[in-house]
Amino acid sequence: MSKQTDLFYNRFSFLYPLVDVFLQPQKKVLLNEVNAMPAGNLLEIGVGNGSHLTGYQKHRVTGIDTSEAMLTVARKNSHERITLLNMNGESLQFEDQKFDYVVLSHVIAVVDNPEQLMKEALRVLKPHGQIFILNHFTPDNWLKYIDRAGAAVARTLHFKSLFHIEEIAAVKQVTLVKEIKLGPASYFKILTYQKN
Repeated sequence: MSKQTDLFYNRFSFLYPLVDVFLQPQKKVLLNEVNAMPAGNLLEIGVGNGSHLTGYQKHRVTGIDTSEAMLTVARKNSHERITLLNMNGESLQFEDQKFDYVVLSHVIAVVDNPEQLMKEALRVLKPHGQIFILNHFTPDNWLKYIDRAGAAVARTLHFKSLFHIEEIAAVKQVTLVKEIKLGPASYFKILTYQKN
């Protein structure tokens, strides 16, 4: 992420609990999906304030974020199976094929380069490992007009209101194994992919 984006999220960290109220029901569904998988080594890119971290029941979790202010709060929600690091998801400092699972929760549409983020996530994912993406996805219905209308405002808040997962070429390296639709008109989804 750019320094400007990092600065925005450092300043935004004190307001994030308000956003969390909205995100928590979605994250609960996500955690249920992840917890249903066999225990493994999990990377979460963009942990934010980490209010959900105690919801991981059996995995060894490495959580990263570029915002030190967010990580300071997240460390209060940590436990012995969780390691938190200041790191950019677009330039991961891990060896290839280290993780069984990668979680991207409301992060792929806020990074500067979603393509690079996905490439890095897949690089550190083991063969047949799974990647869980929770995000808004611009649908082919009336909501696309709202996304288009809000694009300029979204940019000032450092996220992309118009977001189509199929525009990320790296997605062709994985197979969609599950889709869970959330919220009005299925605007939010959890997509689970398996690395080929």
